[in-house]
Amino acid sequence: MSVQMLTVTEDEGEQRLDKWLRRRFPQLNQVAVEKLCRTGQIRVDSGRVKASDRVLPGQTVRVPPLPDAAPRTEARVQGVSAADARMIQAAVLWKDEHMIVLNKPAGLPSQGGSGQGDRHVDGLSEALKFGYKEKPKLVHRLDKDTSGVLMLARTDRVARALSEALRHRAARKIYWAVVAGVPHPKQGSIKFALEKAPGRGRGGEGEKMLCVHPAKMADHPDAKRAHTDYFTLWFLGTRLSWMALEPVTGRTHQLRAHMAEIGHPILGDGKYGGGETENLGDGWGAGAGGDLSKKLHLHARSLTIEHPILKTQLTFTAPLPEHMARTWKLLDWKEDDVPADPFEVIR
Repeated sequence: MSVQMLTVTEDEGEQRLDKWLRRRFPQLNQVAVEKLCRTGQIRVDSGRVKASDRVLPGQTVRVPPLPDAAPRTEARVQGVSAADARMIQAAVLWKDEHMIVLNKPAGLPSQGGSGQGDRHVDGLSEALKFGYKEKPKLVHRLDKDTSGVLMLARTDRVARALSEALRHRAARKIYWAVVAGVPHPKQGSIKFALEKAPGRGRGGEGEKMLCVHPAKMADHPDAKRAHTDYFTLWFLGTRLSWMALEPVTGRTHQLRAHMAEIGHPILGDGKYGGGETENLGDGWGAGAGGDLSKKLHLHARSLTIEHPILKTQLTFTAPLPEHMARTWKLLDWKEDDVPADPFEVIR
């Protein structure tokens, strides 16, 4: 856990610093609080303080990295195993009194649904209360096999604000992906509409989206407009490309369906890329063979949004999951060699 800058809320009122800290961080005892204050690791509005000093609404408290709270959480988190509690708490990228941002692991569903079982972010968020009475609420989702930045709100007010920002496209998301082949042109936009494929379960398409050309939308009343911007960051001959993808709209499976439609399915995407031997357009199918992982190579790399309460612009960046990090290492791709936001560079 990194250094946290926390704001004393109006609801917390005026109270002793030690009581305020211990209410938020139950793993701290009085001796630990006094030592952190005495050594200057805990500060209020950048100034040194004593444990007995009082904090006021609006003040900012600097809290250093603290001991893992998981051991004290194990007995208190209902329905969440100790291992899962540690896993989901370790995924936290940002935490304040208003919101929590995770680096969602690949393979973990965002919430329950058909065939998803009862192990998902929404269920495991019982372990993300960190002293609050209510568990944080999901404000958007990622596909089960997609990793990366995922936001949760700690209050209803913040949930509404974040949902509005996403709905009105006041948040910018950038995904990283590895795709088969090299798109031509190397940067551009995809504007195929999307509609659910017919049929479910055995013999049906299941949860899959079909692309519809914008000129044919009149023949597909259930199709919804979709828009993806893409930028080729790096490529390996004509075989594979490292892509930055920005979903201007937020449709189900949008990035996966759009890249497959232009002949460049995402590596490891069996639903939209086919098998290793299937050639879609000038791509190489869902697999690339060799030592590369067969898992989906799609990662929500960053999200930029205005903090709903503090009104400051924040950008959250999620490290690559293990299977994608291995691919980067095998292909000798360096994260620092590409712009964090290539779309800003070309605008």
